[in-house]
Amino acid sequence: MGILDIVPAGVVTGDHLYKLFDYAREHEFAIPAINCTSTSTVNAALEAARDIKSPIIIQFSNGGAAYFAGKGLDNKNQNASIIGAVAGAQYVRTVAKAYGIPVIVHSDHCAKKLIPWFDGMLAADEEYYKSNGEPLFSSHMLDLSEESKEENIEICLKYLKRMAAIDCLLEMEIGITGGEEDGVNNEGVDNAALYTQPEDIWDIYQSFSKITKLFSIAAGFGNVHGVYAPGNVKLHPELLGKHQAHVAAQLASEHKKPVFFVFHGGSGSSEQEIAIAVKNGVIKMNVDTDTQWAYWTGLRDYYEKKRDYLQTQVGNPEGEKKPNKKYYDPRVFVRESEKSMYKRIQQACTDLGNVNVL
Repeated sequence: MGILDIVPAGVVTGDHLYKLFDYAREHEFAIPAINCTSTSTVNAALEAARDIKSPIIIQFSNGGAAYFAGKGLDNKNQNASIIGAVAGAQYVRTVAKAYGIPVIVHSDHCAKKLIPWFDGMLAADEEYYKSNGEPLFSSHMLDLSEESKEENIEICLKYLKRMAAIDCLLEMEIGITGGEEDGVNNEGVDNAALYTQPEDIWDIYQSFSKITKLFSIAAGFGNVHGVYAPGNVKLHPELLGKHQAHVAAQLASEHKKPVFFVFHGGSGSSEQEIAIAVKNGVIKMNVDTDTQWAYWTGLRDYYEKKRDYLQTQVGNPEGEKKPNKKYYDPRVFVRESEKSMYKRIQQACTDLGNVNVL
């Protein structure tokens, strides 16, 4: 039995989303969450997953969502980020089913200062639910890891109650992810803050599970955004196993992995680190820095290869009157970026065991 025997193709939400994550946890693979900023990057992710028979997560960051709407829009009160995220989710819903794979639409890190963005997306979910019986997005991420644990849980619970009413999953973070991403800089954070304690996980699980089963936890185990030279980042994914054991003991449950864990800062991680994380209940891993680089290399390599055809509209090595339109047509060079991003996404799926699982 494969995934398509238990959930449909297209955007999945609610119980279907839970079944998908549960299947991944049970079969020890994880789904990469690809940060997208355009229809081009969305298409590359969907195509890559389709061709290796894998589910995929399309996620929009605050800055990525604003870019999706257009850099010419003012982002006062998070308006551009709201519009872009909603437009992105609507686009994914329009095309996802045609790719024949289950797709999760997710919003990435939302710090406390960005909550108006979260409010705008959740309002769109609630409006969509009225007409369609499901939210527009599959899930959202609240990142209140810079706040106290108590405040983090309190605010998350407030939103979780609203989200549970419309079958939308909440991803929360406990323990700071180091490095810098999308304007949030944690490069100077104390290393101790990068590691979540088992008691924290239990406090969250106990509180959240009273409301809904639709939640996941991004626990810190030394994670850092960005990509670094080997050895510079000390990841300890084995800690996730201790967290699972602690929660299972508190529940007196035979289920050895009761928690859905999320792996942030996945770019540049070793295959061994990823494998240990997945074995210990990671069902989602964020990938952004590496796919950004891949998208760029496709464009760079195309330019280097066709340099002599890209200097003027007319005139190239084949003749001074030869036109160059077919070389500078955006559909040509943007496609080269998609191809290289496609390959990197398939690599991420392979590293996570997310291949031929449909």
